[in-house]
Amino acid sequence: MRKLYYGWWITITFAITETVSWGIIFYAFSVFITTNEADFGWTRAQITGAFSLSLLMTAAFSYPVGWVLDRYGPRLLMTAGSILATVLIFTLSFVESLTMFYVVWAALGVTAAMVLYEPSFVVVARWFTHYRPRALAIITFAAGLASTIFLPLTDYLIRNVGRSQAWLILAVILGVITIPLHGLILRPNPESMGLLPDGEPKSPLNPNHQNNRHIKNTTVEQALKQPSFWWFGLAFALSALAAIALRVHFIPYLIDGGYSPEFAAWVGGVIGAMQVVGRLIFAPVGERITLKTVVIFIFLIQAASIILLQIFPTIVGIWIFVVVFGASYGATTLARTAMLADLYNGENYGRISSIQITGLRIANMLAPVGAGILYTQAGNSYGPVLPVLVVFSLLAAGAITQVKQV
Repeated sequence: MRKLYYGWWITITFAITETVSWGIIFYAFSVFITTNEADFGWTRAQITGAFSLSLLMTAAFSYPVGWVLDRYGPRLLMTAGSILATVLIFTLSFVESLTMFYVVWAALGVTAAMVLYEPSFVVVARWFTHYRPRALAIITFAAGLASTIFLPLTDYLIRNVGRSQAWLILAVILGVITIPLHGLILRPNPESMGLLPDGEPKSPLNPNHQNNRHIKNTTVEQALKQPSFWWFGLAFALSALAAIALRVHFIPYLIDGGYSPEFAAWVGGVIGAMQVVGRLIFAPVGERITLKTVVIFIFLIQAASIILLQIFPTIVGIWIFVVVFGASYGATTLARTAMLADLYNGENYGRISSIQITGLRIANMLAPVGAGILYTQAGNSYGPVLPVLVVFSLLAAGAITQVKQV
């Protein structure tokens, strides 16, 4: 039997580390919102403002991270990011002032740029060409379960050992799993190990598909001059404004509606499982229908799910929302990556992607605090928040229609 291509070991590593990193650095935050309100007396806008600052720092460091990836590869970068993230999560167990809370989450935003999806996607794009969609699917299928695993786990820890000990345990989980895997497994590209992308054998009869692996070679400057580049970024930024705001505030929304924190955490976690379902649906559909058409439908489905949540905030309505919204949210990640690679799949893809993701991360930054401010201004009510999120989703669907194949 042929030796397993090393690119698949890279993929398996990311499937594990992305799941843990997303679960602890990103999703766990929402479970601590009401606990922080009760323990410190901070407002919801103040608390979510720290998370928004974290997302802003992630956006600010996207391009520097891309530059380091190009120059030094992923192993040093992502191992350092995991070490720093572990220390910061550990520090949260001792934080009691709002200022320090913001400082820690700002630093965690830097680590998010170093270890979450974008660096792993760039690395996988270098290890695979023909099998790239399959490798990306493996990673995102696994990481789609991050909230399913870590929202209930975090809620369980808070209820049984308290806020401080919960952060300590999460720090240990993060460090023990991600640091050694990033440090021992990651390599920059197949050429560094004498291999070819996709594990193709080196042979005089087998042309080195390094020569034809890039169908396009759009430069960064050319991409920035194309209207489609900006319409693409606007569409996914608007969609993210709605989706991230709802993901961060969903558990507090349910608790405000009279549901127990345990129920809210479990239901929020199921959204993660539905993300996997959405990606499973997207994979075959994306091969039969144009990506732009698929993305339009995804954004419209997201809008419909939010409308459903506001009109029918019952148990049945909530479960239907979880299924529909979770599937659309999950499909968005794969759809964005596939569509961007289809537009700019060339040797400058890493840098183009790092610029493109900046707008999305700024939207991610604005979403939690924006929804928190609107909630506070409305007298601690989510009543006006959901209609705004519907509008953003519909505008996203309109913006993506302007994207042209380049």
